[in-house]
Amino acid sequence: MDGRGGRVLANNGNVLEEIAARRRQRVAELRAAGYFRRWRTAGRSWSTLRDFEGALRPDRACHGTPGSVAAALRPRLGVLSASATARRDARGGRGEPGAAVRTGRRTVGGGRLAVIAEIKRASPSRGELRADLDPAALARRYEEGGAACLSVLTEPDYFRGSPEDLAAARAAAGLPVVRKDFLVHPDQIFETRGMGADAALLIVGILSRGELETMLGLAEELGLQCLVEVHDEGELARALEAGARLIGVNNRDLRTFRVDLAVTERLAPLVPPECTVVSESGLFTAADAARVAAAGADAVLVGEALVRAADPAALVAELSVPLTPSAGGERGAAGRAG
Repeated sequence: MDGRGGRVLANNGNVLEEIAARRRQRVAELRAAGYFRRWRTAGRSWSTLRDFEGALRPDRACHGTPGSVAAALRPRLGVLSASATARRDARGGRGEPGAAVRTGRRTVGGGRLAVIAEIKRASPSRGELRADLDPAALARRYEEGGAACLSVLTEPDYFRGSPEDLAAARAAAGLPVVRKDFLVHPDQIFETRGMGADAALLIVGILSRGELETMLGLAEELGLQCLVEVHDEGELARALEAGARLIGVNNRDLRTFRVDLAVTERLAPLVPPECTVVSESGLFTAADAARVAAAGADAVLVGEALVRAADPAALVAELSVPLTPSAGGERGAAGRAG
């Protein structure tokens, strides 16, 4: 542990691999101890779910199943998968920033960028973020500022999160909540539903194809929505093939913790308009929010900037920038080209 309460990362060159390995070890220990059995049988006490995607895009409240979404998107996936390796090789992994395609929904109505406001006590790269963090009070401030949803860290070792933080935040505000953790086993989907979350974060980079599909399917059975996180074209193709409709584009490479908003500029145009795009990490100002909105993001997930803000409600309002009508084309056109 470091002096601020977060676990110190080993200098092994792959942050994501280290955290995921520790989480898998911990889940195995909990399963052996019978911890997850109570979550599997707790259905009658589960809370009523709030519509996470509907809060981000009221015009696209959740309809359809992962299977039906995957079937609709399948014709586009071959082109996306085939181009992923070529893009990375040709551009050193950077892709082509600023492709001129936008989400079709913005041609009518406009609206504002949705903000998923995050509650987290620490991070592996920054250490403790706010010594006096009160999840309930912060959730209320986020709601006052106009946040669409909450994100709550429950990973205990590197982020100092807990199920109690999630429960306190959800009870204090009327917003849908996504559990942000490193989920590596279907039993954690039962746990996520049982602890009161409305959605779960699934990170493509730490899951096999089978694990991703199984966890998405189980989440659907339990009524949970899933924010499926990707960082490159190959991961995006896997997410879409599995039927994900909520796509989180992480601007931070969790293997190295390097941040670049160009990741959203590269990937958002490849996401079909049937899906919702959330830009994650590296967002601090209205200018940052406007940049990813211009690339096709429907929402932003913001943690550090809000947790450390003197006035979190004001910053939420500032980040909720207007969505301008598209300059031309339709998001997802790049994935259909060719």
